[in-house]
Amino acid sequence: MDIDQLCINTIRFLAVDTVEKAKSGHPGAPMGIAPMAYVLWDRFLKHDPSDPNWQDRDRFVLSAGHASALLYSLLYLTGYELTLNDLKCFRQLGSITPGHPEYRRTPGVEVTTGPLGQGFANGVGMAIVENWMAQHYNRPGFDVINHYTYAIVSDGDLQEGISSEAASLAGTLQLGKIIYLYDDNGISIEGPTDLTFTENVAQRFEAYGWQVIGPIDGMNVSTLESALSAAQVERAKPSILICKTIIGYGSPNKQDTALAHGEPLGEEEVRLAKRNLGWPYKEPFIVPKDALNHLQKARVRGKHQNQEWQSKMESYRQAYPKEAIQMQEDLKRNQPKGWDKDLSGLIKAHVKSLSTRDVSGITLNATASNVHSLIGGSADLAPSTKTTLKRQSHPAFDKYVDHNIHFGVREHAMGAIANGMSLHGGAIPYTGTFLAFCDYMRPPIRLASMMEIQVIFIFTHDSIGLGEDGPTHQPIEQTMSLRLIHNLVTIRPADAGETIEAWKVAIERHDGPTALILSRQDLPVLERHRLAPASKLRQGAYVLWESRKSPEALLISTGSEVQITLEAGQILEEKGIGNRVISMPSWELFDAQSIQYRNSVLPPAIRARVSLEAGTTLGWERYVGLEGKAMGISRFGASAPYQSLYKEFGLTAQNMAHEARLLLEGRSRQT
Repeated sequence: MDIDQLCINTIRFLAVDTVEKAKSGHPGAPMGIAPMAYVLWDRFLKHDPSDPNWQDRDRFVLSAGHASALLYSLLYLTGYELTLNDLKCFRQLGSITPGHPEYRRTPGVEVTTGPLGQGFANGVGMAIVENWMAQHYNRPGFDVINHYTYAIVSDGDLQEGISSEAASLAGTLQLGKIIYLYDDNGISIEGPTDLTFTENVAQRFEAYGWQVIGPIDGMNVSTLESALSAAQVERAKPSILICKTIIGYGSPNKQDTALAHGEPLGEEEVRLAKRNLGWPYKEPFIVPKDALNHLQKARVRGKHQNQEWQSKMESYRQAYPKEAIQMQEDLKRNQPKGWDKDLSGLIKAHVKSLSTRDVSGITLNATASNVHSLIGGSADLAPSTKTTLKRQSHPAFDKYVDHNIHFGVREHAMGAIANGMSLHGGAIPYTGTFLAFCDYMRPPIRLASMMEIQVIFIFTHDSIGLGEDGPTHQPIEQTMSLRLIHNLVTIRPADAGETIEAWKVAIERHDGPTALILSRQDLPVLERHRLAPASKLRQGAYVLWESRKSPEALLISTGSEVQITLEAGQILEEKGIGNRVISMPSWELFDAQSIQYRNSVLPPAIRARVSLEAGTTLGWERYVGLEGKAMGISRFGASAPYQSLYKEFGLTAQNMAHEARLLLEGRSRQT
């Protein structure tokens, strides 16, 4: 057996043994794609196992995340900080080899994958930032940013609509340093893919503007090597290699069937597969010395490539000190001292009302003047979401990507591409669309939260306040549904001051994504000389105003309803009822405060509480209690001017004050 075949079988059977030991997992894909993974990692992938975060490494995305046992085998064999014991702990509690690859958990894993199609789009985001950084920082003789984005994608990835969205944009932007290997094995969980998937993939990707190579024999080393070399030559188009493979290759009874996909082969079938492929070792987790020595040459190659790059960077720093410093600041997501100094005077005193989407756009542009790494755009809604960076250039399909990105009407891909941009490093990505359409991009929002990466999701048209566009565009349950996502900070500011503070939080928050929920309609700029300062937004909720130090009732609201709540407070005060108005722009920020602070805002002894938010009331009981009243909307909206809609749904100051009086009267009767 030659060294290539020995290494391929070593990768293949380490993955099989890993799944078998766990009694859980997906052995079929690793058995079929081991040759293409081996050729890529052995002949082409630029990486340094001793420095997994080396900036100019090639990115590798296993979009088919169910084949994680293959990736863990490669990481162990090429010298990353994984041990055989880690492979033996596959899918076990606390291990660094979970069932699907998880970013931050395993050295060398670039992105959390598993939900099919996400990795495909993440790779597009990585390539966008590689392109952006190369154009910004490379100089003649100093290609300090110069790497590829590779991915292994599956039939399932290509069936998901997100891959079509992302592939179309990648072709439009001519991202020539994307190289994807398509594992075309013809099998899905329910059986042959032709049950549901008979399209001509080659013609589809040619139509997107990709270079298509193949179909080729995805099991043949020399064929794969030639195809990857050809893909590297093409720089004007992304490339996809259609690799015909055999799922469960070598398994005499499960090869080329759905039986090989999502469950261990079983002891007897493993024994037969090893015999079938000439693997002489009966014991599991055997790694031949020759195979290990060959694969661990990656450490020597990677260290040498890394050192060459470090040397080039040292010369670059001397030749282009300003650019070198800025690049490092971008990579570290460091903001210059005083980056927010221009924000305090953004909204002039004479401005009495402004929509929070408009304030967001003004703040975004002011921030971008000082924070170079801000990059983003919208799903063809920039004029409405106010997400254009006016001082920055726009990309064209025949030029490079710049600060403004036109994602097109592709919300799902936009979210996942933004995740890839953040994962690459060097960019703080933001996206923009209407709040009702956050449902289209929920999977990438959830994954951004899981990976603890910085992405700013801008959602405008946040309620029935958008008016005449009607119920299809009027979000009811969306704000609350975003609050359900762990590690996502959702902020719905009440006015210009809170919007500016919300942007400060989003820029400074590096350990997770932030969702900004913004109004279409103008909102009063709150008179801060008589109210609490907007900077208190950082606490998530704060006492905006109170009529006396010992209030009888608490009035809580967010966003556009805060002004209504202030009016309700005045009504109660005129009737001799002391009350406190609380602005609660972010549940997550408030819940992160100390119990002492939370109790100071929401004193437990005050049980007459009313909340007001133009959306579903589900969940508000955590703050108003079972004895309180949550005011909101329990049905879909309607097409009408927003003033009429607020009256129709009872979201008025008079009704809020009335509900507070009812609560107080009820408590009085009980006592």
